[in-house]
Amino acid sequence: MGKLGKKARKFAKKNLQSVLKRKRKIKSTFKKKASKNQRDAAENEEENVELSTRRNPENGDIEDMSLEAIFSEDESDEDEGDVDVDDSGSDGYLSEDSNCLPIAESEIHLGENGAAGKPSAQNQEILLELENKKKKLSRLKAKDPGFSKFLESHDKGLKSFRNENAYSDEDERSDDGMQSMDEDGPHLYLNKLLTSSAINSWCHLVKEQHNASAFISLLNAYRASCHYGAESTGILGSGSGAPMLDCETFCKILMFVLREADDVFREMLGISSNCKRDTILGLKNNSKWKTVRPLIKSYLRSTLFMLNQATDSEILAFSLNRLRASIVFFAAFPLLIRRLIKIAVHLWATGEETVSFHSFLILQDVASGFSSDCFDLCLIKMYKAFIGHCKFVEPALFKHLQFLRNSFVELCSQDLLRSSNKAKVSINNLSRILQLGLQTKKKEAVKKICSWQYANCIDLWVTYISHCIHDYDLQPLLYIIIQIINGMATLFPGPRYLPLRCKCIEWLNHLSSSSGIFIPVTSLMLDVLEYKVSKEVGKPGKDFNFSSAVKLPKHWLKSRNFREDCVFSAIELLSAHFAQWSYHISFPELATIPLIHLRKFQEKSDVESLRRVVKRFIDVVEQNIEFVKKKRDEVAFSPNDQQSVEAFLQPEKCSGNTPFTQYYRSVMEKAASRSLIMNENKSFLEQKKQKRKRGQNIVDVRANGEKVPEKSKVDQAVSVKDGK
Repeated sequence: MGKLGKKARKFAKKNLQSVLKRKRKIKSTFKKKASKNQRDAAENEEENVELSTRRNPENGDIEDMSLEAIFSEDESDEDEGDVDVDDSGSDGYLSEDSNCLPIAESEIHLGENGAAGKPSAQNQEILLELENKKKKLSRLKAKDPGFSKFLESHDKGLKSFRNENAYSDEDERSDDGMQSMDEDGPHLYLNKLLTSSAINSWCHLVKEQHNASAFISLLNAYRASCHYGAESTGILGSGSGAPMLDCETFCKILMFVLREADDVFREMLGISSNCKRDTILGLKNNSKWKTVRPLIKSYLRSTLFMLNQATDSEILAFSLNRLRASIVFFAAFPLLIRRLIKIAVHLWATGEETVSFHSFLILQDVASGFSSDCFDLCLIKMYKAFIGHCKFVEPALFKHLQFLRNSFVELCSQDLLRSSNKAKVSINNLSRILQLGLQTKKKEAVKKICSWQYANCIDLWVTYISHCIHDYDLQPLLYIIIQIINGMATLFPGPRYLPLRCKCIEWLNHLSSSSGIFIPVTSLMLDVLEYKVSKEVGKPGKDFNFSSAVKLPKHWLKSRNFREDCVFSAIELLSAHFAQWSYHISFPELATIPLIHLRKFQEKSDVESLRRVVKRFIDVVEQNIEFVKKKRDEVAFSPNDQQSVEAFLQPEKCSGNTPFTQYYRSVMEKAASRSLIMNENKSFLEQKKQKRKRGQNIVDVRANGEKVPEKSKVDQAVSVKDGK
């Protein structure tokens, strides 16, 4: 066959199937290569972006770096309504003996929040039988209408008879009335049941005769009392929310059950008052445990529900104290442990002094007596609660925040290995935030660092390291936290950040005294003396409490008090720093440079009162230098003899009778009295402002709608204040 011509080849190239198939194959191959190259390029680009983000944290979002969301609790918040599958009968009311006014489980079965619980297999069979009987009755009514009318009339007569018996006599109990399944039956029953005489009789039976049926009835009454007012439907009240408990009966039920329940449980189980968690776990196969377990669970669940609802501090404190006695029983109910921790942490952070203290004791017992997971959960929740409640600080909250901080540190000291890991995560997060602020100096980053939340977080870990550094190797954390504090002082060098700088120096002094490591802080303190003060205004400003701010207002920089505060702060912090090393063999060299700067400041200062304070400090330091030099000249050991250097002047340090030690005590006493007077003045001014606001808020409106003039408003405020 001859060679095809040009037109034939062109036609074959366009239309033949073999050629088209080859074209499609080549085209798809090129597409695959292109897509693979694009994927590789995209991956390389992502890697480059990730590397650049690691090297330059400017690309990170400061809002994503939260101080609270650094720990994962590995729990869902849905555990509030959890129900044990194997013990659904103890989720609501307990079944009782017929002699003690039972509330049958078949009447109403309530969960923790008043919702209908899931029926067990036995209850499902009973419900099926009831459904079959109802169907038979309905068929019988359809066949014989006369018989159905007879049943209805007979039912009405029984209702009236039961109601008369219910209200006629408290002590007579009719089984027919207890088993009524009509809509009003449960309400009439509880009106009859929860009375003072019935509660007294049950308490007598439990205390004197150890009657189990009476105790079950009391637990049902206790559950009703704990849920009183919280459930709008079901057994506790009608839709109108009509009260069915008087104050006396309510208090009797709560006080008796909280006081006696723990002893009754231990007597029924035959265990001692100091038994451990393993003892409770070993009772699971015991026949006694199967009988008592629903009672214990009902008591614990009801108490937790009440702690979550009550607001009275005395009730909360007493309930927490009694619940702590039964803390070992929570070992058999893991879901209730998580709920207990959640409620206790909330009361620890928000409650009053006594409530917060008892809540911490419960958390401490849970963390030490249960598994390590419970310790981690307590620590994480307490840390988040502390960080969440220290965003804004007022002088009235200082004492509570100090308690929260110290109690958290005490809990951490129970397991230093696990708590140090958590501390490392939090401190590294603080370091990343500070690094971002130092590199970018963006407004959001600087604002996050110069905040009470960030400062209190540092204060928390400074206290933790200072308290535990001798019991565990915390040197890496100590180094990181020192770098963070120095970075904060470097990031905010201006005079408006004087309170924050003073806090940084206090933290460094605290770490130095607890660890025994020398931390240079004199340069940070001497910078305070070099702050420039405006010469235009010399009036004394209003009292300002440094402890309640991290940043000074601008108008305060122009006041005469600002210079005084700078000098007093520098002297107090230098005194604390020198007091730690005043007995050290190298104290003369340590104090040389600070004395040079202080003499220069004394020569330049034009305020005589400040010059006298600085002069007094210089004289006392010079006396201590001469004292150390004299003692140093008398020793015969070499500077390389570390043991002898550490023992230098230890007897004099224990006595504390040197001039500098006495001077340091006087400085601290004056500082404490000055802050106390400032707090009293501030509280007095706040009271005056509140009274003034109350007087301004009292506005009398005349009949024609006109407001009373200002003079009459003040008169009315005075008359209201006097009680006229």
